[in-house]
Amino acid sequence: MKTMYFVTALCAASLFTGNAYGVKQVEVLKRDGHQNEIPLLDNRFRIDSKIDEITLLFFRKSGAPAVILVRPDGSKYFATDSVKNPNLDWFDELSYDLVTIKKPMAGPWQVIGSVLPDSRIVVLGEISLEAEPLPSMLFRGETIKITGKILNDGEPINTNLFRDVVSLNVDFVSTNNENFANFGAGIQEVAEFKDDGRGFDERPKDGVFTGEFTLDFPAGEWTPELYVATPLLQRRIVQNTIEVHEPPFVTEVALAEQDTDEHLLTINIDPSIVKPETVIIQGKIYYPNNEEQMFTIDAAAKDSRQLSVKNYDWGRYSVELSVFGTNINGREFMATLPTYKFEIERPIEAVPEIDPATIITPDKMIESEPAEEKMATSTIISLIVGCNTLILLLGWLLIRIFVQKKPIKFKVKLPFLKKKKTSEGGVADTEKNQVGKNGSKNDRSGEILNLSMTDD
Repeated sequence: MKTMYFVTALCAASLFTGNAYGVKQVEVLKRDGHQNEIPLLDNRFRIDSKIDEITLLFFRKSGAPAVILVRPDGSKYFATDSVKNPNLDWFDELSYDLVTIKKPMAGPWQVIGSVLPDSRIVVLGEISLEAEPLPSMLFRGETIKITGKILNDGEPINTNLFRDVVSLNVDFVSTNNENFANFGAGIQEVAEFKDDGRGFDERPKDGVFTGEFTLDFPAGEWTPELYVATPLLQRRIVQNTIEVHEPPFVTEVALAEQDTDEHLLTINIDPSIVKPETVIIQGKIYYPNNEEQMFTIDAAAKDSRQLSVKNYDWGRYSVELSVFGTNINGREFMATLPTYKFEIERPIEAVPEIDPATIITPDKMIESEPAEEKMATSTIISLIVGCNTLILLLGWLLIRIFVQKKPIKFKVKLPFLKKKKTSEGGVADTEKNQVGKNGSKNDRSGEILNLSMTDD
C-alpha cells in the first residue's frame, strides 16, 4: 500500500548563508505516531528508504526565487524540471514552493534557498477537516457564524506558516427541488475564511477558522458544503440538507393623510419561526431631503412593531432594518432585512383658468400667419439686396480711390445743355459759309481759308 507523507519545511525572510552547506546534524525523516515536528538544521534533512512518495512545502520571502533541492548523489532538482520529470510535481507560488517527489532517493537532502536556521519539518499524517453543523432552521438575511478545524492525526496543526496558505470555504448547493424558489440556482459561494485573526476570526494562528456570512441568496432547499482545497491537501464536508425560509417579517406602510401627520411603518412578526417577545429592531431612515435618522424599537410581547416616519412632503423614503432575537428553537439570531422603500408622488398643481376672449382659435391663426410670413419674407429680401448693393458700391469706391488712384468723375448728360451746344455749332457753321462766299481770307477765328480752285 502506497504511503503519502506531507512534510512542511518552514522558511521566512532571511537569505541562505554560506555556512548552510556545513553539516551539523542530519535528522531522520520518519513518523513514530508521536513526533510530528523535526528540526531542520543547516537546511538538511534525511528521507527514509521506506518512503514511496513525499510532499515538501518550503516557505520563502515573498517574491524570492524558488528553492533548489540537492539530492544525496549531488544532483539538483529545479522548479522547471517538473515539466519533463514525471516523478516530480512543483508548485512555484509567490511565497512558497510545494514539491511532491515520487520514489525519492534515500539519504540526506539539502535545500538551497531563503530558510531560517530554526526552521522545522512537520510530518503530516491523517489530515481531517471538522466543522460545526449549520442550524436546521434558517431564513434569508440571517447572519450565521461557523467554525472549522484542520487536524493532523486528530490534533490541530500548530505550524503558523502552514495555516497561512489554507483557507476554509463555504458553499451552498441547490437541491434543484422544483417546489422551492431556489430551483436551478446552482452553487452559491458564500464565504472564505482564514486563520489570521481578521474579520470575524476570533484568534489568529489558533488552528480554528471562525467566520460569519449572510444568507443573501434565494430561499429554498440547500446542501451546505465546507472544504479546504490547496495544492497541499483537499478535504470536503457535506452537511445535511437544510431549508432557508423567507424572512419572518412583513413590512407595510400607512401614508399620512394630512401634511401635519406622520407616515406609519408596521413590521409584522411570524411567531411560527421567531419569538416576538425577544425581537429588537434597529435601523436608519433616509428622507427625501437627504436627512438620516437612527431608531431602535425595543422588545415587546406582541406580533407587530410600529415606527413613525416624519412626513417631509413628496419624495422617496428608505428604511434599513436590522433584527435581533431568538427563534422557536431557542437559537439567538441576527438578521438584516431588505431595505424597505416607499415613495410619495409629487402633487399636481392647479392651473388658473384662461379667459376665453384671449384664446386664439385655429382659424384666426391660419388667416394671420401667411400675411405676417409674407411681410416678413419681403422685408428680409429687401434688406439683403440693399445691404449687398451697398457693400459692392463701397468696395468699388475704395478700389478706385486707394488702389487705382483715379478720381471719381460723374458724366451726366442733360437734354437742355445738349440743345444749346448744338445751336452754337450751327451759328458757327453759318458764319463760315458766309465768309467763304465773300471771299474773305481769314474768318473770325483767324483760320486760313482754302483758296484753291476747283477743276470746274
